[in-house]
Amino acid sequence: MQTIDLVVIAVYLLASAWLGLRLSGRQRDVKDYFIGGRRLPWWAVCLSAVATETSALTVISVPGVAYLGNVTFLQVAIGYLIGRIVVAFLLLPRYYRGEMTTAYTYLGLRFGRGMQSTASVTFLFTRVLADGVRLFAAAIPMKIILDSLGAGVSYFAIVAVMGVVTILYTLVGGIRAVVWVDVVQMGLYCVGGVVALAVITASLDVNFLAVAADAGKTQFLDFTSNPVSAPYATVTAVLGGALLSTASHGADQIIVQRLLSCRSLRDAQKAVIVSGVVVFAQFALFLTVGLALYSYFQAATVEQLGLAGSDELFPVFVVEAMPPGLAGLLLAGVIAAAMSTLSSSLSALSSSTMTDLYEQFSHRALSDTQALRMSRLFTLGWGLVFIAAAAMFTGTDNPVLELGLSVASLTYGGLLGAFFLGLWVRRARQLDAAIAFCAAVATMSWLFLFQPGLIGFTWYTAIGTGIVLGLGYLLSRRHPDDSPMADASTPDEPCESAGREEDRGSVS
Repeated sequence: MQTIDLVVIAVYLLASAWLGLRLSGRQRDVKDYFIGGRRLPWWAVCLSAVATETSALTVISVPGVAYLGNVTFLQVAIGYLIGRIVVAFLLLPRYYRGEMTTAYTYLGLRFGRGMQSTASVTFLFTRVLADGVRLFAAAIPMKIILDSLGAGVSYFAIVAVMGVVTILYTLVGGIRAVVWVDVVQMGLYCVGGVVALAVITASLDVNFLAVAADAGKTQFLDFTSNPVSAPYATVTAVLGGALLSTASHGADQIIVQRLLSCRSLRDAQKAVIVSGVVVFAQFALFLTVGLALYSYFQAATVEQLGLAGSDELFPVFVVEAMPPGLAGLLLAGVIAAAMSTLSSSLSALSSSTMTDLYEQFSHRALSDTQALRMSRLFTLGWGLVFIAAAAMFTGTDNPVLELGLSVASLTYGGLLGAFFLGLWVRRARQLDAAIAFCAAVATMSWLFLFQPGLIGFTWYTAIGTGIVLGLGYLLSRRHPDDSPMADASTPDEPCESAGREEDRGSVS
């Protein structure tokens, strides 16, 4: 690792802040700040969603998944595409009927303010934990670099620097800055992955794909593993991936906020579906890097290499084997991936706090200027919380990819189940939804904390969704079928005129 690599990383951090501020434009009100005035092109939203979703976990952890196992993780990506199609045609039309700026506004219309706030608070808590893992993931290679140079900088200091830069451009530029910087950041870490694969291939005197095939690492489908406990058994991976993607892109504000910034419903549908194809290609790229590393390290175990876990495999290669300058570029890509997720989370958390909590419970009437100032204060506050949350994970020995997905899945099932309950069970009321939702989150938290490994994490979303739908339906049977609450609380039917405007990009 040379000084030029650190220069490249420093230049990238400064350029990201400058670019975000440059491209953000002027924010006149909260709608500009949170959904870009619904003027962003679908392809930019698509790439931004992919950059947010994959983050540093893809760059750091996916190569290790292939190194230790095989490429059956790609089955999850197939499920991701299926889930996005469900979101595009089932949930997005509901969000585009009215002036919604968060996913949880729908729950407020369907059930009431209490359910909207409950979902929002759950989202805030889960997002802090899940993206704290992601932010920590980006600190792993930087820690290895600085330790090799004798700097001895702590994880917290690394996380703080990345956090401050990201807070700066998100605070000022809002979602528009986040999206455009995400596009650049995604391009950077994908190029870094291609460059790393080329360098590894050039250094080998064997066909790494043939070596991987002989070791059984090119297996794509898995029909033999236990579908209950094995997260990458075919049925589990595809079904779990579909439900996880439906929840993350249809009930998680971090993605829904982007989709609401598109110019029309049709653009949002294109953005979410195409993002599934792009994610599959990304996973395939970094899994292939892992297969190449298997030959590069001559099939050595993590213990034989003296590493703490599989998440250090790729960073160690970058530090030790990448040419000067290119190593810095690739590590800047890792940082870019983490920053894209952090900036997205900051914007989403701020919008949800402002719309679902502050505006619901505050009796103050704010002007556009005051609301915009308050939203920026929420962004700053959540940024500081994220830095603190990332420090909580510095001692984990688990692969950060699976840890991050597991934490997110604890509440994804409950959120998705609440949306489906509102859509499909007309008699369900707010208390029914709240009880079922809390039961699902409590059950999944118990499984995660006290029964680790009993059930594969890819089942978490499915189980949570099933609990909410099942319990919510049973509770709703207490109400008469002709309950006026059931009819009045469904927002779809009085809004058909808005649906006819969707293809023209209008919002009723």
